[in-house]
Amino acid sequence: EVQLVESGGGVVQPGGSLRLSCAASGFTRDGYAIGWFRQSAGKEREGVSCISRSDGATYYADSMKGRFTISRDNAKNTLYLQMNSLKSEDTAVYYCARMPGTYGSSWSYEYDYWGQGTQVTVSS
Repeated sequence: EVQLVESGGGVVQPGGSLRLSCAASGFTRDGYAIGWFRQSAGKEREGVSCISRSDGATYYADSMKGRFTISRDNAKNTLYLQMNSLKSEDTAVYYCARMPGTYGSSWSYEYDYWGQGTQVTVSS
């Protein structure tokens, strides 16, 4: 059974940091790109970052560049999203998802399995 389980969300003050984790199981990580998305109240789900299945190529949405870092630990089959300099507009539920193929995408419809999400709240 394919499973993606996010963790690491919480409440943080503006300017603070959080590291999200996505534990993957039930499939071979090598066969899929993995992405992070987020959705805040009243807004559509948006792509945050993704990482390729093999060469580690990464993508970041413009508003996350320089603040967020995506990485993976293949030995643990876990994906991470380090988020620094958090802003109130980063408040959202964050999801990880897998995408068949080599490179990820910012389009959510290209991903076939999703985690349940983890809430990130940035507030003073």
